[in-house]
Amino acid sequence: MRHVAAQTRPVAGMDIGSLSTETVVLQGDRVLGSSLLPTGADPRRAAERSLEAALEKAGLCRSHLAMLVATGYGRVSAPRADERVTEITCHARGARRLLPGVGTVIDIGGQDSKVIRLDPSGRVADFVMNDRCAAGTGRFLEVMARALEVPLEELGSLGLSAPRGLPISSLCTVFAESEVVSLLAQGHPRPEIIRGLHESIAQRIQGMAERVGLAPPVLMSGGVANNRGVVEALKARLRVDIAVPPEPQMVGALGAALLAAEMAEERGSGGGGRTR
Repeated sequence: MRHVAAQTRPVAGMDIGSLSTETVVLQGDRVLGSSLLPTGADPRRAAERSLEAALEKAGLCRSHLAMLVATGYGRVSAPRADERVTEITCHARGARRLLPGVGTVIDIGGQDSKVIRLDPSGRVADFVMNDRCAAGTGRFLEVMARALEVPLEELGSLGLSAPRGLPISSLCTVFAESEVVSLLAQGHPRPEIIRGLHESIAQRIQGMAERVGLAPPVLMSGGVANNRGVVEALKARLRVDIAVPPEPQMVGALGAALLAAEMAEERGSGGGGRTR
């Protein structure tokens, strides 16, 4: 186990989502370790396992950390977190680090979606969040993939291969699944159905973006950002380029780690901290 000097102690950020839990261990500008694990039915256990995995990769233990900040819907389940911060703030902070000058963050996770507009200083200016149903989220796509009998990771490429998308009239997961089954029974090609699903998600996000005011440059975070079909549908619908980081699911955890570093510095210098 490596020795860590007090003045350079690392910090960690954890994002406990409905489908996955991510942790980033940060020291200065360096990511020492990270992990991405399924949340499963026990967010508390997922938080413990994710932190342990990230610390193991970093060659550290919990006592080395100066601060641990938790975010995400399950942040109250993080048993060893020093602070808990909303995912809106953390996604904005993480996106700002990955794309300096970012104006809008589109986050589509397992069970919710968000559009966050930042001001020129990088603070949250406005946001809108859909967390009342799974429409247009990762869970929505999982259900559609099962109905189509297509692996989830193949949805993006299959949708992009279609010359057109079939209109999907409902974004309610239950009704959309029935609609997909009906389209299959009518003999419509799977790629055209998939492209229609991607375009329906883009249409929903467009409505959210119009409510907060889309400000480029735009970065997309969350697991759905790994679906190229959804990203391309969003680009066409919003008429802007969209940056996708190499690990879009880690943006919230990175933002939490950056906030942890800031809080640790404030406490070390005798600062009173800030409400977030």
